Amino acid sequence: MKATDLLKKQHRQVEKLFKEAEKAQPRQRRQLMDQIAEQLKLHTRIEEEIFYPAVRELGTSKAEEMMNEALEEHHVVDLVLAELPDVDPEDERFEAKMTVLSELVQHHVEEEEGEVFPMAEKKLGAERIKELGQQMEQMAGAGARRAA
Repeated sequence: MKATDLLKKQHRQVEKLFKEAEKAQPRQRRQLMDQIAEQLKLHTRIEEEIFYPAVRELGTSKAEEMMNEALEEHHVVDLVLAELPDVDPEDERFEAKMTVLSELVQHHVEEEEGEVFPMAEKKLGAERIKELGQQMEQMAGAGARRAA
C-alpha cells in the first residue's frame, strides 16, 4: 500500500471515531476517546519516524516548513490528549477538549492531504512512496499487536 493511502486510511478511521464520540453517552465517549488516543499515538509515531523524515529528505524549504508545522500540530494534540484522562466525561470541559482535539486533527488532516501528500507523491516518486508504505504497514501491525 502507498504510504499516503495508509495515512489517509488512518485519518478516516480517526474521523469515524470522532463522529461516534460526538453522539455517544459519557461512558462510551471515554472509551471512544481512549481508542482515538491510541490510534493517534500510533499514527503520529508512524509519521514522525518514517514519513516525515522521507519528506524532509527532499531538502526544500517548503518541505522543511511543512514538517516543522506538522510536528508542532502533533505536539499540541499530545498536550490535549494528556489532559483528557484527568477530566470526567460528564464534565463540560471534556466535550470542549474533545471538540478542540477533533478540530486540531481535522486541520492537520486537511493540510497533509491537500499539500503534503501531493508534494510527497510527486517528488518522492511512486516506488519510494510504496516502499515507505510497506515500512509503515509493518510498524502499524506491530503497534496494533502491542495495543491488543
